[in-house]
Amino acid sequence: MDRAVAMAIVDELVQSPNIRKHLLATEAIMRGLARHLHAEGAEEAWGLAGLLHDADYEATEKDLDRHTDVVAERMAKGGFAQDIIDAVRGHADKAPRTSLMAKAVYACDNAAGLISAAALVRPDKKLAGVTVDSLLKRFREKSFARGANREEILTCGAELGMLLPDFLNVCLRAMQGVSKELEL
Repeated sequence: MDRAVAMAIVDELVQSPNIRKHLLATEAIMRGLARHLHAEGAEEAWGLAGLLHDADYEATEKDLDRHTDVVAERMAKGGFAQDIIDAVRGHADKAPRTSLMAKAVYACDNAAGLISAAALVRPDKKLAGVTVDSLLKRFREKSFARGANREEILTCGAELGMLLPDFLNVCLRAMQGVSKELEL
């Protein structure tokens, strides 16, 4: 399992620049969460789970019943560890989320979308000016970034042991670290 193999899967399955950016954002967040949660030696695996979690979204024609089936098959052929495959499948309720990695993918998937949306409504459209306070305000606005499922984000408390402000801070800082790649 390595990032080059994961990127080959992304290159094969992803056409949309926005989905590609979402995958890169989620990869960065997962790496940040692995460091924050002291998942010793797991940063690479966590990053790969974030990078691949929505890689087949277009290939399955956004059919949530098939979502993760294609990418899981490619991951198995690529020699990815079962825990990474399970984390990817778990974010779409296709496998139990028993590992901390699987729980993290589930919580951060929608956080990446919320944070991206918060940057895009800024005049400069940059992550640099986004703050945790502004994210918390936007989080409470049900009409803002409607696609960002707040209930899934809130699993950061029960499943990761993180308060929402701390979770959003780790996610935001991670995304700011790859802002050039995200063009935000």
